[in-house]
Amino acid sequence: MKIRNPILSGFHPDPSICKVKDTYYLANSTFEWFPGVELSYSKDLCTWRPLPSPLQRKTQLDMTGCEPSCGIWAPCLSYDGKLFYLIYTNVRTWNRGPWKDTPNFLVTAEKIEGPWSEPVYLNSSGFDPSLFHDTDGKKYLVNMEWDYRWKKERNFSGILLQEYDPVKKRPVGAIKKIFTGTDIGFVEGPHIFKRNGYYYLLTAEGCTFYNHAASIARSKNIEGPYEIHPSNPLISSRGDDTLAIQKAGHASLCDYKDGLWALVFLCGRPLPGTTRCVLGRETSLALVKWQDDWPYVVHNDGSAANTPEPYVITDNDESEIPHNSSRHYDFKDDGFYDDFKYLRTVDNRDFFKLKSGGGLEIRGGESPCSTFHKALLARRQTDFSFTAVTRLHFEPESFQHMAGLTYYYDENLHYYFAVTKDEKKGRCLVITSMDSGVFSKTPVLPIPEKDVYLKLEVEYARGTFSYSPDNKEWVPVLKDFDTSILSDDYFKDSFTGAFIGMMCTDTAAMAKCADFLFFDYNV
Repeated sequence: MKIRNPILSGFHPDPSICKVKDTYYLANSTFEWFPGVELSYSKDLCTWRPLPSPLQRKTQLDMTGCEPSCGIWAPCLSYDGKLFYLIYTNVRTWNRGPWKDTPNFLVTAEKIEGPWSEPVYLNSSGFDPSLFHDTDGKKYLVNMEWDYRWKKERNFSGILLQEYDPVKKRPVGAIKKIFTGTDIGFVEGPHIFKRNGYYYLLTAEGCTFYNHAASIARSKNIEGPYEIHPSNPLISSRGDDTLAIQKAGHASLCDYKDGLWALVFLCGRPLPGTTRCVLGRETSLALVKWQDDWPYVVHNDGSAANTPEPYVITDNDESEIPHNSSRHYDFKDDGFYDDFKYLRTVDNRDFFKLKSGGGLEIRGGESPCSTFHKALLARRQTDFSFTAVTRLHFEPESFQHMAGLTYYYDENLHYYFAVTKDEKKGRCLVITSMDSGVFSKTPVLPIPEKDVYLKLEVEYARGTFSYSPDNKEWVPVLKDFDTSILSDDYFKDSFTGAFIGMMCTDTAAMAKCADFLFFDYNV
């Protein structure tokens, strides 16, 4: 089978893989998007299907007011034969000077579908926590340590280890620094696993951009000292801008078959001719073979290498399962939540209501720049080129009433193609945008008092917003605008990806409603 990378397209960073019997499970970071932590499963490492998110209750996760790119970082999913364990960071401060507030939590469930427990607080010494279940029954917590006193790679001061007591539900015993990284620097994202009497420490290094890498070290003692792989890093794209898969790093390993292991890793795919990854950080796959008790990434030609490939061939079979990411959402049931997410808190789900017979009512929320109660519902951009269309019924009574399509990265970077009301021109269309926190808008365009179709067409780094009264004849409103700004690489260091969706805004009373009759995403 030919498995094309990435295996999870669009915003799917920081993968953690767990194999139980014949099923593979993946957990991915969700940052400020809600519900928290994306779970998927597969039988063949190729076709992945969504599972219910584990952090759905307000008592489990409330990110109200959190800044962009805070929230859920780097979950680790594991299974000890009785329970699934999910460990994660809920970042509350990350870019205010040298400080990071990084409380780490643990939830458990007997079944992957849940219900998941209330969170257990673990520590706040750093982010990217992971839980290792040793063969003697002991459990160990590892995480990177954040040292605010230094700069750059010295902030990432090492990997901490502490035993975890599942009865007392807390870390116990001494905290030990077991690894300070390699000469790549910026050590984070630790995972421990065991094979043939060795403890292997898999870490992310180089920072999560174009110098990213996954490093591997081993020891006979879980507390170290750890010996670094003779051909480290295990996988990386650093230094080779010809590779289709860039930013390779932050990885996780599990047994595959026939002596091979599966490595899932974070990656990015820049727009051609740029360094901007509008699809965010994605999840790719490589196979790993073992030699002298060291893991090596194996290429499709059988050679050992430490670079990613555009696809992986399994079972000497080059047939490929066709994949089509086009979707039609009629909102006749809540199945659309498999793809769509909202922001920060379960309270914001109250803005969305299914209409009898189909369609979605969205009650107006706070402004597009609010980090509190915003009525935005969006899905990942998973393709470089796509078209999104919706039919909107909306009767605004004020300039403070807006509803329409949003092409969205975060509060600092987005486009909003909306129906609104102007005192002089009546019902009209307007496009507002935030570019690095700088606001702009187009002149208003009057439209008739009836349903309107709104469309976004994206072709790599160019986008066009259009409207139509009948879904046949289209009128461009903003042509060839720059889509590349909706990326991790454009404004500061951010960590999510582009989303496309629907939003309704009522900054006067948070009461005005808009009806979205359908939403199409076509490639």
